[in-house]
Amino acid sequence: MMQAMIYLRCATLVLLATTGCALAGPQLLLSSADVAQIRAELDPASGFGRSLAETQAKVDHYFESTPDAPVPVDPGGGYTHEKHKQNGIAIHDAGILYQLTGNAKYAAHARDLLLAYAKLYPTLGRHPVKRSNTPGRLFWQSLNEAVWLVYAIQGYDAIIDTLDERQRATIERGILRPLADFISVQSPETFDRIHNHGTWAVAAVGMTGYAIGDDDYVQKALYGLKRDGKTGFIKQLGELFSPDGYYTEGPYYQRYALMPFILFARAIHANDPDLKIFDYRDKALLKAIYACIDLSYAGLLFPVNDSIKDKGLDTIELRYGVAAAYALTGDPALLSIAQMQHPYVLTGDGYRLAKAVDAGLSKPYPYRSKVFRDGSAGKQGALVVLRDGEQPDQQALVFKATSQGMGHGHFDKLTWLFYDNGQEIITDYGAARFLNVEQKEGGHYLPENESWAKQTIAHNTLVVDEGSHFGGDAKLAQQHYPQLLVFESRDDVQITGAVMRDAHSGVEFRRTMALLDGVVPDGPLVIDVLNVDSNTAHRYDLPLHFAGQIISARPTFNARTERLEPLGAANGYQHLWLQASTSVAANKHLSFTWLNKDRFYTYTALAQDGLGVLLTQLGANDPSFNLRREQALVLRVNKAQGQTFVSVLEPHGEYNGPAEYTIGSRSSIIDLQRFHVDGADIIRITTTKSGRHYLTLSYDPKTDVSHKVSADGRDFAWRGYYGLFDQNGVKQ
Repeated sequence: MMQAMIYLRCATLVLLATTGCALAGPQLLLSSADVAQIRAELDPASGFGRSLAETQAKVDHYFESTPDAPVPVDPGGGYTHEKHKQNGIAIHDAGILYQLTGNAKYAAHARDLLLAYAKLYPTLGRHPVKRSNTPGRLFWQSLNEAVWLVYAIQGYDAIIDTLDERQRATIERGILRPLADFISVQSPETFDRIHNHGTWAVAAVGMTGYAIGDDDYVQKALYGLKRDGKTGFIKQLGELFSPDGYYTEGPYYQRYALMPFILFARAIHANDPDLKIFDYRDKALLKAIYACIDLSYAGLLFPVNDSIKDKGLDTIELRYGVAAAYALTGDPALLSIAQMQHPYVLTGDGYRLAKAVDAGLSKPYPYRSKVFRDGSAGKQGALVVLRDGEQPDQQALVFKATSQGMGHGHFDKLTWLFYDNGQEIITDYGAARFLNVEQKEGGHYLPENESWAKQTIAHNTLVVDEGSHFGGDAKLAQQHYPQLLVFESRDDVQITGAVMRDAHSGVEFRRTMALLDGVVPDGPLVIDVLNVDSNTAHRYDLPLHFAGQIISARPTFNARTERLEPLGAANGYQHLWLQASTSVAANKHLSFTWLNKDRFYTYTALAQDGLGVLLTQLGANDPSFNLRREQALVLRVNKAQGQTFVSVLEPHGEYNGPAEYTIGSRSSIIDLQRFHVDGADIIRITTTKSGRHYLTLSYDPKTDVSHKVSADGRDFAWRGYYGLFDQNGVKQ
């Protein structure tokens, strides 16, 4: 099955002239043909040549002294954790350098480290730090064990033909097989799990099987421990990605899981080409790579769910992904993404990608408005991205109407984020975690990830009676998801909407969001209409988390300048300081302006019964100073059954500090009104320069159904979910 596996490798020897030793082509990410091409063509001044030189310098420095392989003591971020992680990467890098340069010292470096681990690993029990339900031996959690093996097995694969029989036996019996067994048969709860931890585990074991010639490991990795296909890599490909390539845990974990998916798939492609792994499920992996790119702004991934906000397209996972995607497609738009990444991965895919970039073949990546359905069948909601223009730093509205996202999901149905001018303007907290910072809970998730970041008030969506969606029950939340009602993208209107029925007992809410061009002079503005229905009275809060410096507010806020108190006692409210408050009468609106970088933003909002408006800052009940000091508005309506919140976000003007001028610091919106007629909403926006504009919403997703209502002295007729009209009631 695996082409007369591994130990017949010597039939395909490649002579490395600089060392005079005979080397069979490796079995994983590099092939003998890759090695021959790179060595024959490599220009040291090329992009790939510079990447190779940087890796050489790094590895040479690392091995100036004999690396330590210490007895594990620390959790994430501690010395032993970091040292083992660095050693795994060093084994990989040294092996690849041996292949590409022919310098035997790199093979010796990788060999000596592998022998050190072959001596250490049999002496280890479970890791002494008890912070995971799935502890490892080298690391505090078995996930890191799998990541280490994914790297180390590639290094071993690259140098195997420099090892004598005794050295191979020592390494395989001392570290590779025991570690592969620990990850698989000794950790079935992880290995057979449909989850990113399971993906890393099966990739590690399957790649080990290919490298050491053990088909049993490969079959377990592909089809699960029972080899029945109910778990394993193939099942993960079938379950974890939607038909649009969206990964159920969100963009951050899509990036993280992408690496083992790509690395193992490349190994499968090299050793079992008949499986046609990259064609599986209508090219699911290729779609996943593109989706990861599309789920970014200015190079950073959208921070929904448990996201660390500094991860983006330049990460190692996306470098492997983009290289693989280019190898499969030859798409020149991928080269513009590669230009954001450095260094190139040292594989055949990476070499050919770098060569194409150097040849000037790159074209801009076409960022467009898209729907990414969630769930393996695409029927568990969706993540919608509305973009104004194709550039990576244009305006983008992210509407989260997805499923829970398993254990890394947050309780925030129908939330949104907004980006403009290269910045995150309407924000999501992401995860409460200092990744690999030992002083902060050993680099693990902070307690505030549960008490704040996952709670609904931490997000820009409806909160009912100060509780989180689904009562904060992840298992319950996993059973329910929104229904997407509309998505349309045209030059002047981009619109989406969804309904959520089960987040709170007896409460249904529907949200419609749109980017409208041509209403105000500075480009698109955001329209947000949130309808809430219930047969019983509730308190409704609608938070807006924003980034910037407050400029002005109408009505004026009553500031608490002498004493601050938490906004509430639980469900995230205990972490919000109440800084100021005001009230807005029915049919009147709030106007709130802030400055971010060099642009102003005004949020105009009303509710049918009037509003209480609370200005909050994060940081209450945070004795360890774990939380960022971020601000939010909270729109509040008390003791209401049905309720509709209408708001508009307008980017405008310019603040130029160096040149000392300010333009357009005041909003052009002077009034906002809502009319409700025969089940339809008519939103009237009045501006200083272009008069009145009307957005009509039928909430009917059927595009062939006609609607007609009269409001504000005008007749409005349209088909489908929405209509856009000028001040005379003429459809636009």
